[in-house]
Amino acid sequence: MATYLIGDVQGCDAPLGQLLDTLGFSPSRDTLFLLGDLVNRGPASLAVLRRLMALEGAAHCLLGNHDLHLLAVAHGVRKPHRSDTVQDILNAPEREALLRWLRHRPLALQTQGWLLVHAGVLPQWDAAQTLALARELERELRGPDWGVLMHNMYGNSPDRWHDGLQGYHRLRVVVNALTRLRFCSADGVMEFDTKDSADAAPEGFMPWFEVPGRRTAGTPVAFGHWSTLGAVQRPDVLALDTGCVWGGCLTAARLGETPDRVERVAVPCPEARKPN
Repeated sequence: MATYLIGDVQGCDAPLGQLLDTLGFSPSRDTLFLLGDLVNRGPASLAVLRRLMALEGAAHCLLGNHDLHLLAVAHGVRKPHRSDTVQDILNAPEREALLRWLRHRPLALQTQGWLLVHAGVLPQWDAAQTLALARELERELRGPDWGVLMHNMYGNSPDRWHDGLQGYHRLRVVVNALTRLRFCSADGVMEFDTKDSADAAPEGFMPWFEVPGRRTAGTPVAFGHWSTLGAVQRPDVLALDTGCVWGGCLTAARLGETPDRVERVAVPCPEARKPN
């Protein structure tokens, strides 16, 4: 009986199948936690969703920014980008069931002591607040007015958290932190332009997990989203986006009894594409 965390799949279904075979994954025995960006940029987004839906309770899937982008495109809030590869989902006969399943996925989870998010956690939040704020956002996304959320979700402002935030300003900060964050300042101002490695931090900013005194410092956090970060594995931080869709690998981590006993397994991605 094993618990696995898996980084960004991004529509690469064949590597996902190969990874599950390599792990010897059994849905009757083992549990998967996928850290978001299930779809887009890779060649088989529809196959990925069908595979994960069929696993039912054996697979717990977080939402990433590309998954939210698909929902926004489907709702007419955003136009498809020229590099999108989600048209197979939008054309699928079970389109509505796929989209409904997707918007009922969580934005943060906790398992075996690990806090799981797609992108990052602001320094002002502890694990309990992160999970509570994710639930706020999930209620809106799963509700009858989820399209209104889509219309109000995008934008870089406000760029920091404070407890007095209300309405869509509050939800926008939450969604940006959980699905887009890489760098922030010591007091939690988010920076969204830089997508390079941790060494490329703009002046006054740092990787969110390096902020001194962040309130999740005592909680191990696993995340994806940041393919240029490189391998980061330490008892309090586990980065699992190893750039499968860009020519890297698809990576899983088997959780051990303690955070320092994590075993990583990776498979190559022959479906890699060039960034554009």
